[in-house]
Amino acid sequence: MDKFDKVLEKIKGGLIVSCQALEDEPLHSSYIMARMAYAAWEGGACGIRANSPEDIKEIKKTVPLPVIGLYKQVYTDSKIYITPTLKEVDRLSDSGADIIAMDATNRLRPTGISLQQFFKDVKSRYPKLRFMADCSNVKEAEYAQTLGFDVVGTTLCGYTDNTKNVKLPAFGLLKEMTGKLNIPVIAEGGIWTPEQLKTAMDNGAYAAVIGTAITRPRDITRRFVDIL
Repeated sequence: MDKFDKVLEKIKGGLIVSCQALEDEPLHSSYIMARMAYAAWEGGACGIRANSPEDIKEIKKTVPLPVIGLYKQVYTDSKIYITPTLKEVDRLSDSGADIIAMDATNRLRPTGISLQQFFKDVKSRYPKLRFMADCSNVKEAEYAQTLGFDVVGTTLCGYTDNTKNVKLPAFGLLKEMTGKLNIPVIAEGGIWTPEQLKTAMDNGAYAAVIGTAITRPRDITRRFVDIL
């Protein structure tokens, strides 16, 4: 059993907690994200999803859990911001991330590069790294599988022009993906309750990612205040 098989074994049927805070968020700090990851580990999480090499390195020093790493960067000539260029992959390559996540939608990347060309370049440079395709629909997920991605996720459903009106969690998409793909499908996006998590697993998810409902107290507070 190689390292990736061991990672898949660890996350199968479990909860991956997304520990992320951007620069404009109150908890933005690698130290704080590492402590958040520690709390998630103590709570029973099977893995962590984290943004930026700095956060990933700090989290890997703090918890013995598999980490799905990504690097959010905004470019003016593309709507893609989750690991959009080789520059971000280069930074992530030595971060210790067990899987690197990237946008795998059908949109063009910065400087007009297609996913096919980008992933070909990535695999040529880093043939031993493992990758997760953040998708918004089933066609993108199927295409990602043909390109050689190791895992796919429903991550970007609701965040692209064609899916912005889809109600989350996207259980229908999840069920369709798990029925058509041969690689693990991770449920991600809009899961707020234990009941929704159970529904995701019942619809074939290999594992599930929850972020905001656990690790973003500002958003959690707003959710309660909005009722008032």
